[in-house]
Amino acid sequence: MISALYGCLWLLSRAIGWLCFRYRAVGSVPQQGGFLIASNHASYLDIPLLGCGIPRRVWYLGRHDLFTAPWLNGLLQALGWIPLRIGRLDRDAFGKAVSHIQAGKLVVIFPEGGRTMTGALKPGKPGIGVIVAQTGCQVVPAYIEGTFEVLPPGASWPSFHRVTVAYGAPIDFSSDTARLEGKAFYRHVSRTVMAKIAELGQVPTPGDWSANAGQRHDLAATPTAKSCNAE
Repeated sequence: MISALYGCLWLLSRAIGWLCFRYRAVGSVPQQGGFLIASNHASYLDIPLLGCGIPRRVWYLGRHDLFTAPWLNGLLQALGWIPLRIGRLDRDAFGKAVSHIQAGKLVVIFPEGGRTMTGALKPGKPGIGVIVAQTGCQVVPAYIEGTFEVLPPGASWPSFHRVTVAYGAPIDFSSDTARLEGKAFYRHVSRTVMAKIAELGQVPTPGDWSANAGQRHDLAATPTAKSCNAE
């Protein structure tokens, strides 16, 4: 029953995408095997419009507080939503993602950790590297173009704008596991994937998440920065 409902929602999302947003998908996702799909994130519409370009059932890692109604929460988890607690390593959510990939399923992750507020790519976080390290899976990069214009953060109603989803070739990190481990491997995966996503979208590659975090920490430690932030 859940598979049938997922199929109906997939067809509905695809029809709405075609009719309202002149939706088109470029490239494809492997038809068999477990993979991690990594995409930029600019809008709440990213999940349905990313998924309707994939003719396979997909599971999504998403913020745990998006849906609060218990009945809706349970239904969406059955359909493929994996609630993820932001700001820390959610071992339960990542464990579910790892299990799905090992079972030959597709799991989507948004490496930036949340929607962009400006439309520009944000640095990727290391969680994606943890999943790759535990599964040895390949990562399919994807770039969604147009959803920020359709429904940016803060907007209450979508506008009509063309949406294109580009899927890249799978990235294999197996050769990197021999020379990198732990946090160094996680950072390498995050940087590589975000660079590929930027390449697909022909947009600037974001800086490194750890460097940016260190820079913010340094700025916050200066009286001038504190004054500016207070304003």
